[in-house]
Amino acid sequence: MDGEEPEARVSTIELFFDLVFVFGFTQITGSVTHAPTAAGLVRGALIFLVLWWAWGAFAWLTNTVPTAETLPRLVVLAAMAAMLVTALAVPHAWDDSGVAFALGYLVVMGLHAALFALAGENPAATRRAIARLAPTNLVAALLLVVAGLADGTAQTVLWVVAIALSYAGPYLTGVAGFTVHPGHFVERHGLIVMIALGESVVAIGAAGDITVDWGLAGTALVVMALIVGLWWAYFDHDADAGEHALVASEGAERARLARDVYSYLHIPLVLGVVFAAVGIHEALIHAAEPLDPVFAGAFAGGVALIYGGLTAIRLRLGLRPGWACVAAAVIALAMIPVAPHVDAVVTAAVLAAVALTVALAERTGDRVLESTA
Repeated sequence: MDGEEPEARVSTIELFFDLVFVFGFTQITGSVTHAPTAAGLVRGALIFLVLWWAWGAFAWLTNTVPTAETLPRLVVLAAMAAMLVTALAVPHAWDDSGVAFALGYLVVMGLHAALFALAGENPAATRRAIARLAPTNLVAALLLVVAGLADGTAQTVLWVVAIALSYAGPYLTGVAGFTVHPGHFVERHGLIVMIALGESVVAIGAAGDITVDWGLAGTALVVMALIVGLWWAYFDHDADAGEHALVASEGAERARLARDVYSYLHIPLVLGVVFAAVGIHEALIHAAEPLDPVFAGAFAGGVALIYGGLTAIRLRLGLRPGWACVAAAVIALAMIPVAPHVDAVVTAAVLAAVALTVALAERTGDRVLESTA
């Protein structure tokens, strides 16, 4: 409204901070690629959930704490250094690097709680809010430290309990008292989606030292069409819809909506892109061969996660899910058992065709709605 100060946009230090998470996501993709097993895929998902929770914690923090000031900037940089250790440990987080992974994460969550208490907006309400939430985050981090010292079933159970405790925290304690600035918050999450999509583009160039012939060039263009379709589906519709919904809500209801749509329902979007990057890498290297079942699951399953996430977000916002997104998720799921029996380029082409069809169908649908409004 007139007279209100415009919201701060995402700062360069926040983007700098995200570089560590780009590295962490790449580490997950590389780990799954080098160990294509169902267990490796599950472990990759669990590692992602830990990284995502740390990233999300600082997305909430920098949404309310001015990063141009010296103290917040130093804390963010210190957290960035600790998260670098965690990201470095990703390939062996379930082996010898488990303790390093967890200690880096523990430092990140400790710095997050401290800075929120010291510099958050509306100090009294914010301190009460972070005092309620910090125990579940810190106990979960300590459980990961213990998991780094364990092995076998005990290690897996500790990981699952730690992640469950972290994600249950905002529901057990509530999010009343946390301030959400819609423009900055939506932009922050849109950029991490963009960064994840960028990782898929990087996967195109990380196919190794291979000769670029017509077949490889064609496969690369097919994969790029898929990435374009995924970008289009999110940024042409859902990003704006989320911001409008946050602007229309207030107080605790706004915080709850931000929690559900961005901290939770964006998980399948970003994890789906990370997993799809695994399939993209393999499809480029072995375009004329069927994908290994694990790679097929990561590739087609990742795309299904993305469209399933978009559908869930729309439902939480009170919008129609859109038949195109639902159909895309179903088709992508159906490709999981098919992909190991057809050439990888065929799988990529089907998924690309689905993604572009969704983008164009929803674009056409939006125009029809606008013309009839």
